[in-house]
Amino acid sequence: MPTRELLRLTKSGLYCEQGDFYIDPTRRVARAVITHAHGDHARWGMGRYLCSTLGKGPLRARLPDMLIDSLDYGEPTILNGVRLSLHPAGHILGSAQVRCEYRGEVAVVSGDYKCEAEPTTTSFEPLLCHTFVTESTFALPIYRWESQAVVANQINSWWRENQAAGRASLLTGYSLGKAQRLLACLDPSIGPIFEHGAVETMSNVYRAAGISLPDTLRPPDMPARYDWSQAMIVAPPSVTGTPWVRRFGDHATAFASGWMAIGGWQRRSAAGQGFVLSDHADWPALLETVRATGADEVWITHGYAATLARYLHEQGVNATEMTATMGADDA
Repeated sequence: MPTRELLRLTKSGLYCEQGDFYIDPTRRVARAVITHAHGDHARWGMGRYLCSTLGKGPLRARLPDMLIDSLDYGEPTILNGVRLSLHPAGHILGSAQVRCEYRGEVAVVSGDYKCEAEPTTTSFEPLLCHTFVTESTFALPIYRWESQAVVANQINSWWRENQAAGRASLLTGYSLGKAQRLLACLDPSIGPIFEHGAVETMSNVYRAAGISLPDTLRPPDMPARYDWSQAMIVAPPSVTGTPWVRRFGDHATAFASGWMAIGGWQRRSAAGQGFVLSDHADWPALLETVRATGADEVWITHGYAATLARYLHEQGVNATEMTATMGADDA
């Protein structure tokens, strides 16, 4: 690993020794700075958590009994001489990049991020730094996203096609982040929209934060003989093929993920339809972000880290693959 005064990799995760805090730690520690509330970044049992103000709602929903402090985006705090601030990452509600500055050296830990602006997150903000820690979930040239508006049109067209065939539409995506992106894509004039309870819990956190999402209903609240043929149901992927979906009768199922860009993933998916919609940066966005930071050292974590490191080396960037167990979450 490259040696830097600010950050080093430990068995508990990425550690700032001078500031005495960990970023998205993998084991119990006294002070954890959290980039976002997905379970592989925000684990139970830390002594104290620090996240963005917008990220506090999702984190509280997942870890209701923990001590959680928060900072507005761009608001600095000093921890043992280290100036720390949180900045938008564009991944999910409240997702943040962690900027650390000490004695003129700046390191930025991006967490997971996406650069395309969309209505359910605060738009990504590139930060100048000396050391940049980046994800690489989709760090292959084949991963190039269409705009969310294009995908929204695809989803709404699929919904109308299902209505014409007398089928309900079951659209699946992870409950925190992806499901809310999907809801924001839907045209409520087409028909009624329903949310699974796990999705609704997180969507209400978004609504409480001022994020506009369409009005929805819950399937259990409907009468036994309800006509589902015009309905769109947004649910986590785990419901596919379970008794929970039997109430809908004849229905079509779709799964939204960046992985759906690969035909093999679509074939292995239990869903009949795949929509390519990700909460992560694609290949061009990863490269552009690295350039925008001006970093002279790039540390690469979960995903296709070796591929991205090799490519950046060829471009003259000092890039290093990290070996921490910082796995990819919702893709």
